[in-house]
Amino acid sequence: MIQDIFPHILRNEFTDKTEPREYDKVLIFRENKVLVKAGAVLSYPEFGELRKNNMADRCRYRYILKMDEQEIYLGISEEAIELPGYSFESTQLFRSAEPMELAYAGVTAWHLYQWYRDNRYCGRCGGELVHDHKERMLSCPVCRRQVYPGISPSVIVAVTDGSRLLVTRYAANRNYRKYALVAGFTEIGETAEQTVAREVMEETGLHVKNIRYYKSQPWGFSGGLLLGYWAELDGDDTIHLDTEELCEGKWVTPEELELDSLTISLTREMMGLFKEGKFGLTV
Repeated sequence: MIQDIFPHILRNEFTDKTEPREYDKVLIFRENKVLVKAGAVLSYPEFGELRKNNMADRCRYRYILKMDEQEIYLGISEEAIELPGYSFESTQLFRSAEPMELAYAGVTAWHLYQWYRDNRYCGRCGGELVHDHKERMLSCPVCRRQVYPGISPSVIVAVTDGSRLLVTRYAANRNYRKYALVAGFTEIGETAEQTVAREVMEETGLHVKNIRYYKSQPWGFSGGLLLGYWAELDGDDTIHLDTEELCEGKWVTPEELELDSLTISLTREMMGLFKEGKFGLTV
């Protein structure tokens, strides 16, 4: 999965740095795009390149993380940023870009960028939020409200019926068009296991039993934490789709299951395990 970058180590401990060094990497986002160098290998600009091209003063900088010994900053700017050899590309490139450790750093930075972007003012009194100097937190100097980076828990559910797996495809208004597993966000006052049963029922009309936790995955694309579960069909196997969410749902055997080549996601890993006959095959 995308966070499986060993022997590389992503360190996200907070430090109150705002002045990059010449060789520190800077991630600059614009809408849903990120500034990267053209080429087969993922590369972010260094602060020295921005300074050399008179772009450095157009950004405000905030330290976000370290990949091994490489420090990485956010460059936040409302002005146009142009850098020879670089272009703004969709953040979806993180799904397939190499090296994976830099893609993972990019996804994590994207998660934090969205939080900074969406929390400029206090939701309680409207005051302008300020950065804390001791932890990754924004505070309101007027009403003392504290705001921390949001993480939204959600579930991925591999529903099995003997040697069959339930797969679905999102409705046409969703970007992802390949087969996936049932998924959804946890509601207030709900356990993750309750989310599993509810989402499966809402999206496919099926009941499940023997819900078993598998593994988690940070998913910066949606600002979430994915919790993977296996579950078994309980009763009738007739699928009744929520057509606002899904355009297709069906049962497949390991031989019928087609997988894409990317292995960065929890969904893909769980589907791969099913295809190999390692999980979810015994009622």
